[in-house]
Amino acid sequence: MNGLEMALDRLLLADANALDSKDMKGWLANYAEENEASYYCRAAENTEHNLELGFMFDDCRARLEDRVTYVTEIWAGTFQDYRTRHFVQRVSHRQIDASTAEAMSNFSVFMTPMDTGVTQILAAGRYLDMVRLSGDGRAKFLSRRAELDTSVLPRYLVYPI
Repeated sequence: MNGLEMALDRLLLADANALDSKDMKGWLANYAEENEASYYCRAAENTEHNLELGFMFDDCRARLEDRVTYVTEIWAGTFQDYRTRHFVQRVSHRQIDASTAEAMSNFSVFMTPMDTGVTQILAAGRYLDMVRLSGDGRAKFLSRRAELDTSVLPRYLVYPI
């Protein structure tokens, strides 16, 4: 495994771990500091039909920071909480230049509501990532697009996919 692959895999694992641990500040730490850093979550069908409708559209760093605040402070205690387990497999990548790479990964996310304890699939799909590479071998998301294979989820989303 080369340095790029290791940096990408560390980032993918850090993101899954932050989300499964409900560590929203840790999730945000996986994103580059640039104002253009973004996270989008929508159905693949909407992408295929050029529809901008989606589940989450955090189109700049400030909106990513807002999402963390909403989940941890504003919405805290107001929603039916659930655990997640992310399974991610990088399927392709390419280096664009010395400091930028892109990657595609498949994912499945299982969820278990705290009140029922019954696990079910929350979502499956693919991540399309643009990544900033640093000189020390680390990577951060410039943009992450979670494209879901389904357009109807079994519940509302609070946490990013």
